[in-house]
Amino acid sequence: MAAGGRAARYVAIITDGNGRWASARGLPAIEGHRAGADVVKARLRDAADLGVRELTVYSFSTENWSRPAEEVTALMRMFSERIRDETPELRDEGVRMRFVGRREGISPALLEQMDWAERETAGGGRITLFVAFNYGGRSEILDAAAAYDGGGEDAFRALLYAPEMHDPDVVIRTSGEQRLSNYLLWQSAYSELVFRDELWPDFTREALEESLTEYARRERRFGGR
Repeated sequence: MAAGGRAARYVAIITDGNGRWASARGLPAIEGHRAGADVVKARLRDAADLGVRELTVYSFSTENWSRPAEEVTALMRMFSERIRDETPELRDEGVRMRFVGRREGISPALLEQMDWAERETAGGGRITLFVAFNYGGRSEILDAAAAYDGGGEDAFRALLYAPEMHDPDVVIRTSGEQRLSNYLLWQSAYSELVFRDELWPDFTREALEESLTEYARRERRFGGR
């Protein structure tokens, strides 16, 4: 972290590039997603070491259902396996897990696993991992708006998928793309944006540290002078 810089406590990442990483190696897309999931776990631990209190990762968007059925099926199977195998480990490391997104379209068995993981890790106090799964920023705002009957920003925020989530200090996107892709549209209104060229499976601890250092150098005014 830059000397005297402002430390990022709330970080969101668009974990982009798994498919391209696999394609460049002649591998099926699911192998890129597996490599990407390994990196999520590794960078989660690094983030906790670096003082980050909340890490939000874009795991599966509402638009991802349009991918080939074989890839979607493999992704759901992998997601289920990861929850089953890694939840006890994350619980023991003090990680609290929260899944944010629509529940429609997800199998009952997977929904039960997600609920189980949230219950198992509810006491985690080291870092919160928000997993944006079947998530879209516009969908989140529309779902909140459908239930909103007035009261201002605080009342509206209480209707979001995870009202307790802090607005990200910084949103990091990998793979060289420079857009938000329907991610945390409400929460990232004043977030700093950092774009990295690495494909997500190549995103190292050093890349994370550089991203947080870049954030620390910036001056945030939130519309003021």
